[in-house]
Amino acid sequence: MSRRRELARADRVLPGLWRLRLPLPWPPVPHVNAFAVAAGSGVVLVDCGLSEPGSLNGLRQALGQAGLGLEHVRLLVCTHAHADHYGQAAAIVEETGCELWMHPNHGHTTQAAEDPDRTLRWRLEVARHSGTPLGDLEAYEDARRNRDSGLSGIALPDRELLDGVEVETDLGTWRAYEAPGHAPSHVVLHQAERELLLSGDHLLGRVSLYFDHGYTPDPAGEFLASLDVVEGLDIRLVLAGHGRPVRDAPGLVAANRRTVAARLDGIRGALAEGPRTAYDLVDAVLVAADMPAEIPAFARVSWIFPETLCYLDHLEKLGEVARERNGDRELWRLP
Repeated sequence: MSRRRELARADRVLPGLWRLRLPLPWPPVPHVNAFAVAAGSGVVLVDCGLSEPGSLNGLRQALGQAGLGLEHVRLLVCTHAHADHYGQAAAIVEETGCELWMHPNHGHTTQAAEDPDRTLRWRLEVARHSGTPLGDLEAYEDARRNRDSGLSGIALPDRELLDGVEVETDLGTWRAYEAPGHAPSHVVLHQAERELLLSGDHLLGRVSLYFDHGYTPDPAGEFLASLDVVEGLDIRLVLAGHGRPVRDAPGLVAANRRTVAARLDGIRGALAEGPRTAYDLVDAVLVAADMPAEIPAFARVSWIFPETLCYLDHLEKLGEVARERNGDRELWRLP
């Protein structure tokens, strides 16, 4: 039985700040949050949802419930370049003429969209050398080839959203902090006087980890360092990219650290039994995450496998694991 899609809607968080819940076609992640923040005669829109048939009308519907229209968007700010947060950016910029501010390390999405076949070939090659069975490779390839990019186009930022850049609104100034890990392009926005954090996917109310692999040397380590940055901020309310606002920022930081530590320990324990391919270690991550081992091949290859690779990169940087070649396979072992 298929799950009924959510409808776009707006919830007022506080005067001058609305959460726009935008539907997604992914049952485990049914919606993404964009946020509209009052700014003079219009709003700053933070994130904008996935592009798919009817999605721009969904954004209009959510804005309309807040008494706004797309024409009120004066500036679009993207916390990161994943399609569910950046997908409609090109269409919004074209229709409104607003500027787009985003971190410059957006190539993990924009360059991939320019040549999706090349990106897919690279991912398949990494997975094959990492011990992924042929059946799982074929299931992943079929799913990727039949999946849209989720982008309305490739919009490049008018301003690079680097550490210290400020976004002015009626609620005060929001300061950008670089928070890579989940994505190389990830930033969070902090409003110090009101102790608000627009966290994107860096902090979510329910811990759900994903790291982009292959674009930076140590995404898992970058994520842990970003937790240190956020922990140093005064935060009363976390406005996350998915789910409801959350008040316990220190608890979320601690929970994410515990989760990463448990998954690293799972890999260490598996490697104590002997060398393994990265794909063999996916099960260790699933066990540490209390997730079922029977998850579909597409989810294993596209989600848990890159996360596993990022943990291995992190442990290698710490000197705790080493890699070696066995024919055309790459094995990981304890030194």
